[in-house]
Amino acid sequence: MTSTLGRGTDLPDPVEAGTGDYRRISLALFLAGVATFGLLYDTQAVLPQLGADLALSPTQASLSVSVATGALALAVLPLATLSEAVGRRRTMLLALGVAAVVGVLLPLAPSFGTLLGMRAVQGVALAGLPATAMAYLGEEMSARALGGAMGLYIAGNSIGGMTGRLVSGLVADVSTWRVGLAANAAVAVVCTVAIVVLLPASRRFRPQPLRLRPLLGGVGAALADPALRWMYAVAALLMGTFVGVYNYLGFRLTDEPFDVAPALVALLFLAYAVGSLTAPLAGRMTVRLGRPAVLAGWIVVTLLGVLLMLVAALPAVLVGLVLMTGGFFAAHATASGWVAARAQGRARAQASGLYLCAYYAGSSVGGWAVGVPFTDHGWTALTVVVLGFLVLALACVGAAARLVRPRPVRDWAGAP
Repeated sequence: MTSTLGRGTDLPDPVEAGTGDYRRISLALFLAGVATFGLLYDTQAVLPQLGADLALSPTQASLSVSVATGALALAVLPLATLSEAVGRRRTMLLALGVAAVVGVLLPLAPSFGTLLGMRAVQGVALAGLPATAMAYLGEEMSARALGGAMGLYIAGNSIGGMTGRLVSGLVADVSTWRVGLAANAAVAVVCTVAIVVLLPASRRFRPQPLRLRPLLGGVGAALADPALRWMYAVAALLMGTFVGVYNYLGFRLTDEPFDVAPALVALLFLAYAVGSLTAPLAGRMTVRLGRPAVLAGWIVVTLLGVLLMLVAALPAVLVGLVLMTGGFFAAHATASGWVAARAQGRARAQASGLYLCAYYAGSSVGGWAVGVPFTDHGWTALTVVVLGFLVLALACVGAAARLVRPRPVRDWAGAP
């Protein structure tokens, strides 16, 4: 049986929930999320060890994270566009394969410069996953099945971001940072092999010629809406805050007055789990309160968490970290959902791509930049900078809210 889409092309019926293909696709893309975000952020958990071994300042060591996320930000739109011509599955498998191979070779880097070059290659490769995976699901899944499959993919992103840091950090504590990165790369290789076996070929994808004018038209439309531009700024500011705090918190806690063991510092990334609670909660709240109010409220929660982490007592730091993490994930889910709902027609894919560009650019630039005041003046100086980011984010939300009529909403989407 076939379905006829608006363009008059006969295509197979989409995949329904509960079928074998649904289970295979959902599991494959869950594993893709685990592998992608495990590889992208695995050096974050070993920054203190990496810095000590290679005689680097905290700001220099953090470049191992910023280079990868910056390369991803630059490459996400081109690779998403390339997948329109060469195919979603092929793009995803090639991206994961290259990133996993680089991950295996990364612990062998003879110098920090070489390591940064390899991380840049890895970031470019990983850019082939986020937008392409969502497009694959949107094409292959029925409307009823899409929500569950997308939820599993997003869960894989969150779990990958958490487990990548945990594996590399815990293994590095009993060996070296190089062995920690190798252990995480082994997890990514296993995931990649499983994805090759599980992920069905695209049935509903039809290749499109690579044409520059439609792409530029979509990007132009996504940039023309001032409300969307404010949301791109929110993405960059939130991610700069989030990655900046996590980049340098390990340096603070392994130093006086805390003197926390590196293995225990790695366990801080378990705080990511709170995001799986706050992001869905934010979605339900938007139904009653609307996106502007919900987004502003969760940014305030993030800000309160950052303030609480100023207290030089480990329990206060941990509670503050949980508040900041939960607030970030809820705010990010709300902002990305606002973009998806606001963008129209052909601009929708480009708007999501631009949001991801801003998101990872914020990770790269902001996550590195807040290290300068931290290195020179300590945690209080870092806090002042990230509080400035969050106040600016609140101002952006206010500016966007004035451009749209506030109203309750009944749909939302997020990408961790």
